Amino acid sequence: MTTDVAPPSSESGSEELWGHPKGLYVLFFTELWERFSYYGMRAILVLFLVAKVQENSHSGLGWTRQEALALYGWYTMLVYVASIPGGWLADRVLGQKRAVMYGGLLLCAGHGIMALHGMTFFYTALALIILGVGLLKPNISTMVGSLYPAGDARRDKGFTIFYIGINVGALGAGLIVGTIGEVVGWHVGFGLAGIGMLVGQGVYAWGQRYLTDVGNRPASASSAAGLSRPSAPLTAVERDRVKVLILSFVIVIVFWGAFEQAGGLMNLYTKDKINRMLGGWEVPASVFQSLNPAFITLFGALVANFWYGRTKKGKPASSLFKMAIGTMLMGTGFLFMVGAANEAGLNGKAGMYWLVAAYLFHTIGELCASPVALSFITKLAPAKYASLMMGLYFATTGFGNKIAGLIGEAASEAGELAIFGGIFVFTFLFGAVILALLGPLNRLTHGAEQDHPADAGA
Repeated sequence: MTTDVAPPSSESGSEELWGHPKGLYVLFFTELWERFSYYGMRAILVLFLVAKVQENSHSGLGWTRQEALALYGWYTMLVYVASIPGGWLADRVLGQKRAVMYGGLLLCAGHGIMALHGMTFFYTALALIILGVGLLKPNISTMVGSLYPAGDARRDKGFTIFYIGINVGALGAGLIVGTIGEVVGWHVGFGLAGIGMLVGQGVYAWGQRYLTDVGNRPASASSAAGLSRPSAPLTAVERDRVKVLILSFVIVIVFWGAFEQAGGLMNLYTKDKINRMLGGWEVPASVFQSLNPAFITLFGALVANFWYGRTKKGKPASSLFKMAIGTMLMGTGFLFMVGAANEAGLNGKAGMYWLVAAYLFHTIGELCASPVALSFITKLAPAKYASLMMGLYFATTGFGNKIAGLIGEAASEAGELAIFGGIFVFTFLFGAVILALLGPLNRLTHGAEQDHPADAGA
């Protein structure tokens, strides 16, 4: 088993930059480029699937909207569900460090093959990307938590920095890969995503010197500690904390089931029913995928400081409180999509301002919920299941993505107005239920967050 969530050695912790371990910035840039590749492909995948079959660089697959959204849902679900075996392999066999390395290599191969023409290449690329993300995603996040000793108030801020890196990569992906994919050619865009992954893999290989004490192989960690923890049963406190984590996974499914309309239904809605003319230029639909990461980059620190300020004032600011509020804020963004649907129904097209406002609320909600959820897992997960629990978190993200695809498919019959309105009502009520149950749920954490001043509170 791995004890990587335990405090790192003083030698590792002594190498710091701007108040955080240097290893954080290695992982920051590795994940930045991995997300550049993933979100670059995500920005144009559905558009490529529905594009007409032509004898040129803009030839798509000619699928129907329902077929495209169905594949999108399955793909985005499996990408994250693969985090369960990816986390298990890290905890039992590879260690997080090697799992991230192998996952990156698979992603380089997958994104490279995606640039080639042909259905065999297409499905092979998707399979390699699914396997690669499954190994990389849960384990690189666990390594971030391992950089900080227990009780270190910098941990939540470290995850926010890491999360900003994710979204800087996503921002560049929408602007660069999305635009080039739509304007120059789909496969050129896919190729650029692959180049981004190669850069990220190079950064990770170069930065190994700053990760010497985190993510090591389980055998070396357990023998050094003289322990055999995988067979030891969970304590009563650990069982209670796992119960809370499982509840948090339900929140995650609801959150991402709504939020991930961005890459599917909202992406197609933007293409068909949003007036994208800016002066004499029609903004490519995929460019709007960059609004979310741009807002995260702009407002990430402000939101983190807002919650820190609430904590200082003794106001509620526990992880579950933030996740509930984040879900409600994200859901409120769909009220603006209701406005867009009403305007499009009257005029044929809706103004871009509706979309910008929706993505702004989605982003604020995400900043309240998503990085906090990552940090929450590293605080509550039993040490011997650290990567597995992180894998389960990303798997539930995948289930949310699949639900998002199913909801998007339903829009063809129910209509976008009903779908957008229904999402708002459900997420708001769901968040309110979590707030009502907050007291007993926080007690089940047995003070895990009290050691983390940045997350103390309710």
